[in-house]
Amino acid sequence: MSAARSCRPPRALAGLFVWRLRNIGARQIPCRFVHLYHVASNRLITFQYFNFLKRMYVTQCNKDLSQRAKPKSDSIVSPFHELQQLDQEKKVVHKISSVSPVHQSWSEMSSRNELREMKPAAETEDSVIPGGAESKEDRQWKEMKLRLDDLPGILARLSKIKLTALVVSTTSAGFAMAPVPFELTCFLLASLGTGLASCAANSINQFFEVPFDSNMNRTKNRPLVRGQISPLLAVCFAASCGIPGIALLTLGVNPLTGALGAFNIFLYTCCYTPLKRMSIANTWVGAVVGAIPPVMGWTAATGSLDAGALLLGGILYSWQFPHFNALSWGLREDYSRGGYCMMSVTHPGLCRRVALRHCLALIGLSTAAPVLNITTWTFPVISLPINLYISYLGFRFYRDADRSSSRKLFFCSLWHLPMLLLVMFTCKKSVLEKEDKGELRGGSREMAMEIRLP
Repeated sequence: MSAARSCRPPRALAGLFVWRLRNIGARQIPCRFVHLYHVASNRLITFQYFNFLKRMYVTQCNKDLSQRAKPKSDSIVSPFHELQQLDQEKKVVHKISSVSPVHQSWSEMSSRNELREMKPAAETEDSVIPGGAESKEDRQWKEMKLRLDDLPGILARLSKIKLTALVVSTTSAGFAMAPVPFELTCFLLASLGTGLASCAANSINQFFEVPFDSNMNRTKNRPLVRGQISPLLAVCFAASCGIPGIALLTLGVNPLTGALGAFNIFLYTCCYTPLKRMSIANTWVGAVVGAIPPVMGWTAATGSLDAGALLLGGILYSWQFPHFNALSWGLREDYSRGGYCMMSVTHPGLCRRVALRHCLALIGLSTAAPVLNITTWTFPVISLPINLYISYLGFRFYRDADRSSSRKLFFCSLWHLPMLLLVMFTCKKSVLEKEDKGELRGGSREMAMEIRLP
């Protein structure tokens, strides 16, 4: 009896547990059926599969099976979307051509026929076509054909004609500042040879930088990037400019000027161009490249490297830092995309300091001109206002470091250099004054005596 009594409480608890489970299960049975119905209906509504790279959508609704091919969407806007946009703009469409539904997969021939039918229908309507709607033919690749009428403009952009004109002008300034009588034939040969050498260097530079220029907004429209000219033709143009240019400088002017021209081409194409993607030292190498042309003008006139040639080269060397650093500051995103290692990208603080430093150096170089007996003492006085102004803009660029200050400094550098060289030329010491003081060498003194003789 005691054993039977001890077994009754567990049996009673087990019975209560089974009765509880039966009640809960009976209540949850309808909810489970509803959940299974929703899951089944969701699975049977829509599914998709791929058939030869075309997206096919199969929908089952009321036991009717239909298929509709959905090709790659074009930029043509549907009529319903056009109506919605035109209603917002309060414009009335008089007639809209209906588009029949497609019940089978589109092939290439059917898509072309429908595009041809929809294009004249869209042109006859009074509605406005959105700006993004373009014909399919306009979006396709086209072969660019070179015409002889476009060749001069393409070659001018390939040789960077504006930069070449600046190089020739600085060479002319160096020739004019030389303490010798002016000789027109030598001046023309020196200017032509320097211009041809600059065209060759710029063309080779663009030939090497095609994959990098294509990533920059500033250079993506260059002829080699757009395919307007073949690389072989660009190399042939560079050779046809470089070889005659160096020959003119060497044989027509003097060997020293020809050697400087050849060295400048080598420095620009083989040193400066690859350094642009390796180190910020490319800015200093590029400044040396820009400082050589006035030295070439001086050597073309005198045949020797004097203190005046080095002074002119120093002025051009210092001027390029505020000019280029201010320019590169607004193009930091472009240079970063192109993979160029510029001070404005990697060392922004150094970029601003170097620009201000060389703005102040222009004041010192202008003061050294009368000390070296190249100009009179009026030159540093007259040039002081423009040198102070560019130094002030360089300080603003160093302090603010924004696009506004960099643009002001860049545009100031564009007129500062020609004005400084013009003032320097007007304050130049004449040949007769130097001859009277006995400061000219033997060859220069003979040329001066020839001018003074009747």
